[in-house]
Amino acid sequence: MIDTKPSAPLLSPELLARLERLELVSRKVFRGRMKGERKSKRKGQSVEFHDFRNYVPGDDLRLIDWNLYARLDQLFLKLFQEEEDLHFYALVDASDSMNFGHPTKLHVAKQLAAALGYVGMCRADRVSVQALGPPGRRAPVLRGRASLWKMLQYLDSLESGHNISLFDGVRDFSIRNAGSGVVVLLTDLMDKQGYETALRMLVGRRMDVFVMHVLSPEEIDPPLRGDRRLIDVEDGDAAEITINAYAIERYKETVRSFISSVKTFCNRRSIVYIPVQTETPVETIVTKYLRERGVVR
Repeated sequence: MIDTKPSAPLLSPELLARLERLELVSRKVFRGRMKGERKSKRKGQSVEFHDFRNYVPGDDLRLIDWNLYARLDQLFLKLFQEEEDLHFYALVDASDSMNFGHPTKLHVAKQLAAALGYVGMCRADRVSVQALGPPGRRAPVLRGRASLWKMLQYLDSLESGHNISLFDGVRDFSIRNAGSGVVVLLTDLMDKQGYETALRMLVGRRMDVFVMHVLSPEEIDPPLRGDRRLIDVEDGDAAEITINAYAIERYKETVRSFISSVKTFCNRRSIVYIPVQTETPVETIVTKYLRERGVVR
């Protein structure tokens, strides 16, 4: 079990060393604002030669290979592999429902956000790790390994209790961040207003969207029996129920149906859906599961 004491580091030194060898993956081509360590699919001007192409009027004469012209009597331009940076966003759901489980869903979400953020910083990407809602407005934009402490300090300060809807949280993020890039949403998707509109908004921004659906084992297979009074931690709604084998089976079927509907919704919109259970070590999630799903390589 992962240690959830406040003093426990989100990332172990051993995991940090493994993360330095990874790279965030984008399925789309974005034009970066600054030069980074990432090889772009676009051709540009840098020190690394890539290919030749025929000269056409209007091309930069400085890129003509005059030695090739002397041999072939034809004009060719030298193309170089352009390096660009990527803007990576990790959005953490910090609502009260995330403060559940051992370790809590929020703790695991913060660990994963920190791990992915550090991978981006090691590749000189622009990294923004932030909570949905007001706490996200003070999140720093980071670059480089030296910014690790700022990211961890911000994440350590995050606590549950920011009970805004996913739609309001994503809308606030979209207003404050006009650029494009890769966005990973870490959430349990437990929102009475639904998740669909929020995800549509991210896709509409032409973001490369990944959803990490964080659930605890107790939510998938609750160890409850007998008469219970259930209270919604976010809005205080209460219900008196009797939990027996039949009710548990109905509940499990509802959970399976919900997860299946989320997967279908994401697949139809080219959103990568990644289920996360809190008992799985973060090292396994990042270095195995996220590699398999194409988030890192």
